[in-house]
Amino acid sequence: MQNAINGLNDIVSFLSNPILNTDSYKASHYLQYPPEASAMFSYIESRGGRYDRTLFFGLQMLIKEYLCRPVTPAMIEQAKAFFIAHGEPFNEAGWRYIVEQCGGYLPVQIRAVPEGSVVPTHNVLVTVECDDPQVFWLASYLETMLMRVWYPITVATQSWHLRKTIRAYLQKSSDDLSQLPFKLHDFGARGVSSAESAAIGGAAHLVSFMGSDTVFGVVAANHYYNETMAAFSVPAAEHSTITAWGREREADAFRNMIARFSKPGAIVSVVSDSYDLFAALEAWGTQLKQAVLDSGGTLVIRPDSGDPRTIVLHTLRALDASFGSVVNSKGRRVLNNVRVIQGDGVNPDSIEAILAAMDEAGYATDNIVFGMGGALLQQINRDTQCFAMKCSAIRLGDEWHDVHKTPVTDTAKRSKKGRLTLLQNRRTGEYRTVTLPLVWDERTVEGEWDEALVTVFDSGRLLTDVSLAEIRSRAHAGET
Repeated sequence: MQNAINGLNDIVSFLSNPILNTDSYKASHYLQYPPEASAMFSYIESRGGRYDRTLFFGLQMLIKEYLCRPVTPAMIEQAKAFFIAHGEPFNEAGWRYIVEQCGGYLPVQIRAVPEGSVVPTHNVLVTVECDDPQVFWLASYLETMLMRVWYPITVATQSWHLRKTIRAYLQKSSDDLSQLPFKLHDFGARGVSSAESAAIGGAAHLVSFMGSDTVFGVVAANHYYNETMAAFSVPAAEHSTITAWGREREADAFRNMIARFSKPGAIVSVVSDSYDLFAALEAWGTQLKQAVLDSGGTLVIRPDSGDPRTIVLHTLRALDASFGSVVNSKGRRVLNNVRVIQGDGVNPDSIEAILAAMDEAGYATDNIVFGMGGALLQQINRDTQCFAMKCSAIRLGDEWHDVHKTPVTDTAKRSKKGRLTLLQNRRTGEYRTVTLPLVWDERTVEGEWDEALVTVFDSGRLLTDVSLAEIRSRAHAGET
């Protein structure tokens, strides 16, 4: 027992133990169900929120990381020591059954909509079923771990909607839609609560975009979704690399950036507000202009303070006056040799405001890239899209019974009942959550509807292993 307690000090083994990847009170739940319970069914949905549709993403990461490794006797001892000391009962017999009779793999089946699917809220996205009478409670025990899929779904959903916003302005003002995947760059790594958040959220953003400075996000997308390189970045200055030269040598710092990194076809980003943005813009347009032109690269100026809308417009106008621009077929100006990246105060509202102001001022969306930090990966929570996982059916003996909650104090928290699945209309693309077994009526033509959920996990086996390329294709299939 003492060795098991000491093992709790090993945070790596603690975090990788699926028995501990739950809420404390769930350890006691196996004693709370009806004694004749023999199977359980739960589901995950978005009950509404900021967006009316969610982009499903991230379950494959969770399954690969947490469910594809077997439970071991050492994990049971570690969990037993913790829960007893913690004040909770421990279902040692149930977990030993999983090790001895199931090879350590959890006998649950998880079905889900394919990743990259864009589904209206209030529909089932994931179902979890355990029909082993010895451990039927697993369908609810896994809630804590599986519910964390809210995070990659919400990040992916926000990025997908922002892509729509940016794309609309590109269509209106640009001749080149191919730049869209690089218009919203992930600056979020330092603003999240953990390295795992950077990895999961950073990967989710990459469903819709291909620019990122969140290394763990790119690595996660490569690893969990079979990519060689999911996103790209460019050499960029930060304030320390500019201010290290001193204020009187700021122009030398700028010149060094051009000399080191700018060449034909290359992009280099230089933060320019360390002291006086307006003076820096004048320097770029005068004493440094020829160096920029001779390099053959594209200079991206980053104004990093001030009101975003005002500062972006001022920067564009100053650069236009110095480097000039061309008018495209949409009647908008595209700067020569230079661009702007706005990385301060960037959120869905400011992106819309900046793009609208640029369009009104006659500048194409070509001229700007956004770098989004805290608002991209951190300023969201489970309630952004009102995610919940609920038990909707339980088998008592040999018969399934519907389960649901209907609190009179909050109708928004009503849950669904029955063993559920999701259908999609082959002709219209409409989604519909229904109960099993499927019963077709006169309003529904059976041949027009397909089951939208697929079995992704069964008793320790990952049954689907999709690539990020496939997910991206599905997520943006409706773009024209």
